[in-house]
This record gives sequence, C-alpha cells and structure tokens, in this order.
Amino acid sequence: MTSDSTPPRRRGVAGRTVQDYIDETPLWADATPVDHAPITQMQWLIWGLAAAGKFFEGMVVFTTGVALPLMGKEFGLGATEQGVVAASSLFGILIGASALGGLADRYGRKQMFIVEMALFCIFTTALALSSSYAVAVAALLGIGLALGCDYPTAHLMISESMPSRIRGRMVLAAFGFQAVGGLAGTAVGFLILFENPDIGAWRWIYASTLVLAVPVTIGRCFIVQSPLWLMFRGRVAQAQAATQRLLLRAPPYPKKVVLHRLQAGDKRGYPQRASWSALFRGTILRRTILASVPWFLQDLGTYGIGMFTPTILAALIGASIDHPRNAAELIQRDILATKGAAFIDVLLIVGIVFAVLLTDRVGRIRLQILGFIGCAVGLLLAALSLHVGAMLSGVLLFAGFMVFSFMTNIGPNAMTYLIAGEVFPISIRGAGAGFAASFAKIGAVLTAFLFPILLKDIGTDPLLLTLVGTSLVGALVTWRYAIETKGINLEDIDDKEMAANGAGGAR
Repeated sequence: MTSDSTPPRRRGVAGRTVQDYIDETPLWADATPVDHAPITQMQWLIWGLAAAGKFFEGMVVFTTGVALPLMGKEFGLGATEQGVVAASSLFGILIGASALGGLADRYGRKQMFIVEMALFCIFTTALALSSSYAVAVAALLGIGLALGCDYPTAHLMISESMPSRIRGRMVLAAFGFQAVGGLAGTAVGFLILFENPDIGAWRWIYASTLVLAVPVTIGRCFIVQSPLWLMFRGRVAQAQAATQRLLLRAPPYPKKVVLHRLQAGDKRGYPQRASWSALFRGTILRRTILASVPWFLQDLGTYGIGMFTPTILAALIGASIDHPRNAAELIQRDILATKGAAFIDVLLIVGIVFAVLLTDRVGRIRLQILGFIGCAVGLLLAALSLHVGAMLSGVLLFAGFMVFSFMTNIGPNAMTYLIAGEVFPISIRGAGAGFAASFAKIGAVLTAFLFPILLKDIGTDPLLLTLVGTSLVGALVTWRYAIETKGINLEDIDDKEMAANGAGGAR
C-alpha cells in the first residue's frame, strides 16, 4: 500500500502541509485508492482524553441541580445563596475560557490541556472537603476555570489532529460526553442518595469524578503537541516529528514527513500573535458574532433547563412533598426529581448521536437553525402544560422537556461549540473559541443565578416563554451571519483570512 497523491495546490518544493498528511489516504499496489486512512492510536488517545473533559463538565455542572438542595440544607442557604452556588462553576467557565483558553495560542495546546485537568482535580478535592459556603463557592469557581479552559483547548486538540472529512463528527462525538456526564452524574447522584440518604451525600457526588480525573490528567502528558500550532510558531523540526508520531501506523505511512516551510512563520502579513481586538475587526467580526451570540442564547435555555430540571420537576410533579418538613423528606423529593431528570437526560445523548451522524452531511448551520426552532417548540409545550388538566399536564411537561433536550443537542448545544472552534484562523483560534465560550457563559451564569429567584418570584410559565423567544432569536442570528464550515480544511480558513487581511492592508 502506498500513499495517495495530494492536491497540487498543497504541494511545494519543500514539502506539504500538516493537514495534507493528516488527510492523506493510501493506494493499493495496483493504484486502487482507499476511501480513507484508519485513525491512529495517537489520534484516538487525543480524542478520548478530550472527551473525558467534556464528561467531567457535564457531570459537575448538571449534577449541581441534584446537590443544590442538600448543600442548601447543610449550609442554611437562601434563594440568593443557592443561586450563587449554581452560578459559581459557570462563572468560572466564563473567566477560564478566555483567560486560560487563549493561552493555548501562546504556550501550546498540549500544555494547557494538562494544566486545566490538574486544576480540575485540585479544586474538586477542595469542594468535596469544603467546610463552609464560602469555600464551596470558591472551589466551584476554580472547577469552572479549569472547565472553561477545556472548551477551546479540547476542541483544538481534536480538530487540529483529525482528517477534514470527519473533523465535525469527531469533535461532536467528544462533546457528546457532556450529555453522558450529565446522565452519569444524575445516576451517581441517585445511587449515592439511595445508599447514603444523608445531607452530606453531595460531597461524594462531586468526589466521584476524581476516580477518572486523575488518570486522565496523567494520560494527557503522553500525547503529541498540535503539529499545526508548532508549524505556525515556526518550529518546523518539532512539527515534523509530532506529525510523524501523530500518524504512526502499521505498516507505516507516511514513511517520512517533510512539511511546507513557507507555512512556518511566514503568514504574509498575518501576525503570529494577533491581539484580542482582531476578533472585532474586519472579516473576523462576522465570525465572532456567529460563534458567540447564538451560543449565548442557547446557554440561556440549556443551562437553565438542564441544571434545574430536578427542581422544576420537584415543583411540578412532586406535590406529595412540596414542603419537606425534615431532611429525610428533602432527600426523598430530590431522589424522585433525579429519576425524572435522568430519564430526560437520555434524550440529550440521543440528540448528540444524531448530530454526530448528520453534521458532516447536512451541515452545521442547517442543524443549528433547526435545533433552535425545535427548542422553542419543546419549551412552548412545557409552558402549555401549566394550563391544562393534571393528566395532560404531565404528558406535555415531559414531552416538552424531551423535545427540548433532543433538539438542543442535535442543534445549538452541539453546533455552537463546533462552529466556534472552526471559523477562526489559527493565530487566534484559541482566543476566538475561548471568547465565544466566555460570552456564552454570561448567559449561563445569569440563568443559573436568577433561576432559583425567578422560579420563586414569578413562576415557571414566564421563564419558559422567555426562553421560547431567545431560541427563536438564536435561529435568526444563525441565519443572518451563517458561515458553513462543513468539510473545510482548517488551513483553508487561514488562507482566506490572510488574503482578506492582505487586501485590507493594501487599502
């Protein structure tokens, strides 16, 4: 089996680009082409370690809804304090995505990939051992910082090491572990509460993540640095070695990696260290709007509904224990609501499976618009459940939450993450994806903080109708600023931006 030829425009006298080698497919001896090259062990390792980060995010963030009533009881928290607890990890993500995620452009993808998981282990341990409300909030904030850094870094580790033809599905398959983590978190929460019906059980729910987090941290030390990033920094020899290691197969191909040296450090007017202001200038501003605004709007619904599904279900279907008189009744209500939340969370996984299957066929933009509209329909059904008879009310409530959970993951919850890591050129890809995640988490923080208060003050109906409106606005913004990245070589995005910047400089 020999190597297939690459497109002439990607060849140069000094060699080819990193993505050429990643996308390369072999030929049989009789020149019959093979459809695709097998994913290497190193590529699978990178993918698995990135997926683990999304798993931890789902497990921590979405199980807050399970742990919050118990934390509130132990620390004597009111509605405002519970809102702070719910918003702490999300606020940490908001800060971490930009403050730490952008460092992946400067210091390297691998370095931040390791640092973020080490921070996650440290702060999770602190949370499990926290002795007061203040310590718990600080620990949740630290966990959020680590998870925020993971938003851009994990995406870049996968997207910069995978073939263009399957980049979307591989990124989304890893992102789907956020839903798996959410389901696992509710399941672990149920089991721990069932076996240990104690107010302090929330500590074990969070601590359980360390069983996997520690080995994942160690594993991240043994992967390769992003060859695309190394080439951009002008470290050609290291990039060639990293590409060779990334694509190590049996039988070996390519047998030798010779990279196109013009790619290294020569960006024809495109600086190696672009400033943050570049995100809001020229052609990149459109990409920044597309990456950040719809994500902000979808987080309003996803985190509001996702985190507080147990609380809403407890309020709407847990009438037998509406006002728990003691800790035992509080825990029992939490168990009942957690069962319902876990059932609905299954639809998140089903949705992401469909997103993985369709994203490289249908396209990111179409799925995002369709998903936003579907979310609005689901939330409207849930709102209507408040105005009908008891039996029909339960059917509409669960149907609405199930439609929302399915459509958010087939559409905006998955696509916003995917698009944010693809539309920016490599010099500011980490910063751009990090800013988009941070801007999105403003919506998540506002929702998490205000939901407990607003649920008490104005009720469920106005909140659900408001989220119907934000979902429809998300569809409109996506349509207005649409840039489809399906199947596009990430180096082509750099080429287009360099050309645009060069033209702008000439003017």
